[in-house]
Amino acid sequence: MHFSPEIEERLARLQEKYEAMGQDMVSYLDGLLYADFLTYWDYIHLDTLLSLQNPKTPFPDEDIFIIYHQITELYFKLALHECKQITAAQPLNADFFSARLKRINRYFEALTQSFEIMVEGMEKDQFLKFRMSLLPASGFQSGQYRMIEIFATNFNNLVAPDKREELKHATVEDQFEYIYWKFGATELSTGKKTLTLKQFEKKYAKTFIELGNASIHHNFNALYHQLKNSNQATTPLEDELRQLDINVNVNWPLSHYKSAVRYLNREPEEIKATGGTNWQKYLPPRFQKRIFYPELWTEQEIDEWGKGWVEKVVGS
Repeated sequence: MHFSPEIEERLARLQEKYEAMGQDMVSYLDGLLYADFLTYWDYIHLDTLLSLQNPKTPFPDEDIFIIYHQITELYFKLALHECKQITAAQPLNADFFSARLKRINRYFEALTQSFEIMVEGMEKDQFLKFRMSLLPASGFQSGQYRMIEIFATNFNNLVAPDKREELKHATVEDQFEYIYWKFGATELSTGKKTLTLKQFEKKYAKTFIELGNASIHHNFNALYHQLKNSNQATTPLEDELRQLDINVNVNWPLSHYKSAVRYLNREPEEIKATGGTNWQKYLPPRFQKRIFYPELWTEQEIDEWGKGWVEKVVGS
């Protein structure tokens, strides 16, 4: 039997590969000979994936709620995949940084555009009933989303607005005590942490603090300034950073706000969100003024942060 030059060349390269690893190529070829062909459903573990929806109630629309949140977490995983590539790149250049940021922006844009599934896709009466079986769990408890925030900016930019200047030079551990989202799950009348927040901190606090410390010189804000100081062209990168700021800190929370208005706004008083989160103060960008890259925005843009988008998104 005669092999084509292409086959002979590949066999030679395989032989070199396995010899370099001290392995026997023939054994690996035997494995290839006896292996079954891969199927789509096995490759993506489809049966497992489709078995992960376990509603707590008989209301049909609870399936929509579960599946959409699972999709959201998968998009967050994709975003974190890009975050890790950016921070691990050696050396990092502006083109690579911009390309990965563009991916993250696409993920968030897909999420924001698809949020109509949550806003319009469930019957209000069903939601208000099945949500009571979910207490104290809340989408507030998405650890992946918080990790994306930590990768994206200096940790102090995640501190509650009235504490940022005071804690500007504090340790991550001290800043963490005043991170903005804690105040979205604190009882207004007593100042006590909700069970939702207690559970969340118990599971993730150590992880967030460790990531915050590891990201001091490797978060996107720090990496951007390093590239800018090395005289690399950063205009396309700045455009992607600004878009990330809008996607994560304006459009995404406003999508949630629009959903909360639809499902939780009821006269004479608003219904509490699952877990007791204070959605009226926690979600609107104009209250938090959470901005990853304040140096990339004008004073007027910062002062009016989220205002235009609120009128467009909530008013639509």
